[in-house]
Amino acid sequence: MKCGDFWVEVVFLGTGAGVPAKERNVTSIALQLLDERRATWLFDCGEATQHQILYTSIKPGKIEKIFITHLHGDHIFGLPGLLGSRSFQGGESLLTVYGPKGIKAYIETTLSVSSTHIRYPLEIVEIEEGVIFEDKQFCVYAKELQHGIQSYGYRVIEKDLPGTLLIDKLTKEGVRPGPIYQKIKEGLTVTLEDGRQINGQEFIGPPKKGRIVAILGDTRFVKESIELAMDADILIHEATFSSNEANLAHNYFHSTTTQAADVAKQAGARQLILTHISSRYQGEESQRLLEEARLTFRNTYIAEDFATFDVKLTNTK
Repeated sequence: MKCGDFWVEVVFLGTGAGVPAKERNVTSIALQLLDERRATWLFDCGEATQHQILYTSIKPGKIEKIFITHLHGDHIFGLPGLLGSRSFQGGESLLTVYGPKGIKAYIETTLSVSSTHIRYPLEIVEIEEGVIFEDKQFCVYAKELQHGIQSYGYRVIEKDLPGTLLIDKLTKEGVRPGPIYQKIKEGLTVTLEDGRQINGQEFIGPPKKGRIVAILGDTRFVKESIELAMDADILIHEATFSSNEANLAHNYFHSTTTQAADVAKQAGARQLILTHISSRYQGEESQRLLEEARLTFRNTYIAEDFATFDVKLTNTK
């Protein structure tokens, strides 16, 4: 589905917590940035993530970045297999893995012990809080949450997009479609066939506000989650426990459905997607989790394996 000028889509490859279940594999989330950079960004890589990918249109060779929230097995045990297989699936470009301290040792040890040889450049970045990546299109910010081990949340900020070309206005000026349109869209001053000059800036609509996606690792309810999710177009938050198990969630450094919804509400997020669902909630029980969250934040959805969500442009600046 196209959304404005560019297509941004979230694909859930695994939505379960702790161990694989029949209905849910363990955690992995893909952010499809195919129009912007012809690439996929992966967030966590639980066991059998590469198997899940086989049922989607995702190409391992197009995976450009992998962001690991924390080093529990249900979030990283799929990494060695995926990294090794990528060599045989068209992966030649640089792949960068970001994660907490220890991710470098984990990857290097598993690849070394298994004699897995990577045929593409692999960069491993052990992160701290702050901006961990930025280019002309995106900025990725990481903040530490509260889990049994070091766990991060990620805030992906798309930089503002240029306005659309005002075709009707150009038509009224007698400017016919052609290569000149691209120059006008770039805001350049161009000379028409009849000798007139026009300023491209006058034929471009207002800039569009970039999208924000917040993807949080496992965590208790903390203010840092709200900061990461502020004004997000989509907030992806764990909901390992139901609302009546708040004490259990706290003891195991996790969140409830209601706590996730409260984060979305306080942050002013536009949409909340619940994931990391415990295997204790099967079938109709998972629907109950959704209903709990919607009592606090109406625009909530619960992710299933292979579910996709478009990240829509919401307005102009």
